[in-house]
Amino acid sequence: MKRTLFVMMLVCLTLGAWSRQVVVETRNISLVMEVEEGRAPRYVYFGAKLSAQDLTHIQQPSADGRMDVYPAYGMNTPAEPAFAVTHADGSMATVLNATGVDTRNDGNATLTTIHTADPVYPVMVDIVFKAYRDVDMIETWTEVSTKEKGVTLTRFASGMLPIRRGDVWVSHLYGSWANEAQLVEEPLTPGELIIRNNDGTRNSHTDHGEVMLSLDGKARENSGDVIGAAICYSGNYRLRLVTDDTEYHYFFAGINEDNSEYHLKKGETFKTPHLALTFSKQGLSGASRNFHSWGRKYMMLHGDKERKILLNSWEGVYFNINQEGMDQMMGDIASMGGELFVMDDGWFGDKYPRNVDNSSLGDWVVDKRKLPEGIEGLLRDAKKHGVKFGIWIEPEMTNSVSELYEKHPDWVLKAPGRDPVLGRGGTQLVLDLSNPKVQDFCFKIVDDLMSRYPEIDYIKWDANMPILNHGSQYLPLAEQSHLYIKYHEGFAKVCERIRQKYLDLTIQACASGGGRANWGVLPWFDEFWVSDNTDALQRIYMQWGTSYFFPAIAMASHISIVPNHTVFRTTSLKYRIDVAMSGRLGMEIQPKNMTDEEKAQCRKAIEEYKRIRPVVQFGDIYRLLSPFDHKGAASLMYVTEQKDRAVFYWWKTESFQNEHLPRVRMAGLDPHRMYTIHELDRIDLNPLSFEGKSFSGEYLMNHGLELPYRHDVDWGKKNEWASRVLEITAE
Repeated sequence: MKRTLFVMMLVCLTLGAWSRQVVVETRNISLVMEVEEGRAPRYVYFGAKLSAQDLTHIQQPSADGRMDVYPAYGMNTPAEPAFAVTHADGSMATVLNATGVDTRNDGNATLTTIHTADPVYPVMVDIVFKAYRDVDMIETWTEVSTKEKGVTLTRFASGMLPIRRGDVWVSHLYGSWANEAQLVEEPLTPGELIIRNNDGTRNSHTDHGEVMLSLDGKARENSGDVIGAAICYSGNYRLRLVTDDTEYHYFFAGINEDNSEYHLKKGETFKTPHLALTFSKQGLSGASRNFHSWGRKYMMLHGDKERKILLNSWEGVYFNINQEGMDQMMGDIASMGGELFVMDDGWFGDKYPRNVDNSSLGDWVVDKRKLPEGIEGLLRDAKKHGVKFGIWIEPEMTNSVSELYEKHPDWVLKAPGRDPVLGRGGTQLVLDLSNPKVQDFCFKIVDDLMSRYPEIDYIKWDANMPILNHGSQYLPLAEQSHLYIKYHEGFAKVCERIRQKYLDLTIQACASGGGRANWGVLPWFDEFWVSDNTDALQRIYMQWGTSYFFPAIAMASHISIVPNHTVFRTTSLKYRIDVAMSGRLGMEIQPKNMTDEEKAQCRKAIEEYKRIRPVVQFGDIYRLLSPFDHKGAASLMYVTEQKDRAVFYWWKTESFQNEHLPRVRMAGLDPHRMYTIHELDRIDLNPLSFEGKSFSGEYLMNHGLELPYRHDVDWGKKNEWASRVLEITAE
């Protein structure tokens, strides 16, 4: 009898021991999967959080759909795979069946791992989900290993998500140098939409590795169901949206496998980048708020610390660095209330002075002809003026005209047997970060600066060249396809070493402007440079798109000179201030060329920004009127979590006689509280009609305020530019 019971229990375990419903949850999101031993794990649901009763009676997806959590190639070849491998014997077919599930706590998150393996070949894939308990974000990735003597990975997405067909629209970002983060909104139609990057070093100039998917028609900012997704990787990526003859769209995201097949050795584990997924029933802005909260708390460095207001020397003097000029600029930014001065490119080089962009990268020694008292003198002057000091470097690059290249020509990326392809200035080259010696060199650049000058508060880390020629002089010829992946593994190792030793240092990610606006670098960086284009009008568009996925605290936004150095547009100082105040405020200007009146206006704006800085940098974003809708204006606001303070921005984007602009309704306020309105950066002769008055949150959200289309200023100061910044305070 006992033997019979044992056999019955064994049969039951064999048939159903691993069959279970796996639920991955945040505060407001549920991801449900069915996992059964010996079968591929399958998606059941992703969206708003489900109750226990709903989970009990949840409807299975339509049979007309492929719901594998991580579809493998080979046994259903017409289906788009997330994973494909060539086995050691040449076979290209793989099956990934579940072998187990485990769950554990990881700080404020829960890690759920679904273990899968091929029943024929010893290839194992762990599918991992990390769900945060205090923010609405789920990260997923895979960890691939093998006991074969070696396999070749040809497709290795971080994750796949099926999306039920209907009226689904996708919002994504594209751009180029000085025109980053432009918005595209389009319906998903049969076929394939590919969003990819193959720059090699920077990955957010051409396209962005993030998308918003609106499930109920063209996306709206503050209503509607939206899925947001972002690949957290600093290198080449590919996002694919495949729509075939089934009931689903299939979203894949991961490393761009083009020319990057990976030869996985026996006993080695290959980990894919994290893919961040969120869901909101409050439209695009709701999904953005989820990304911002997660990003500030868990992804970007120092996301809980206010960013300093700085002056960067670049547009003020370019390469014309000298001791007296830096001292003057420090004094000027200090007099206007700034807190930090950053000396940009042009301060280094001995044998080859850095006077233009065609030499000296890699020769990180002070040019004593420009700075006879060295960094020590600059730090002394910064202390004298009561500001912090920062400096520009470009650690991943060199020039063919440099002492570094003369000593180490084997350190640059170049195709075997060919001359290197030269970049910026006709001489720039990319260092090979797959090489541990190069990693040591890059770390030493920062380490030497900080060891000698620990008072340095800020580093602007630039990267001004893509990988133009495929080839590593360090990697063996059989592993040249590992170049892009190993480069960014090396980059990560350098950044990790820097942060282990210099955690409190502020570092900006600059890469020909906004080339590194991605969640792959922000774990080691405090912010990124949105664009080299500081024109206020174009910045409205670029910062709008960037805000879809990144918070204001990450977006460096500077007041610059006019005519603008990129587009040569002349905008009013107020307009430039009001745009810059919607991000991390800074200046990119030569203050000695400003009038006393302009300096006074900037001083007042900096003082006011300090007051609203916590709201802007840590508040919840509500985008209200998109510049991409071309209605003549743009508007957004930030609101504290307690809904006791808010900052409202409004900018005209066009100017015509007899124009008719929409009245903007606010969002995110408490409808039952009263709020007082105060205009910041005011230039009008008379206050706005509602200045100092109080309105209910319900009124402001249902009705909004009428804003004058022009400024009430003296005749000689009138121009076509109009903007408003309103401080909103609960009584």
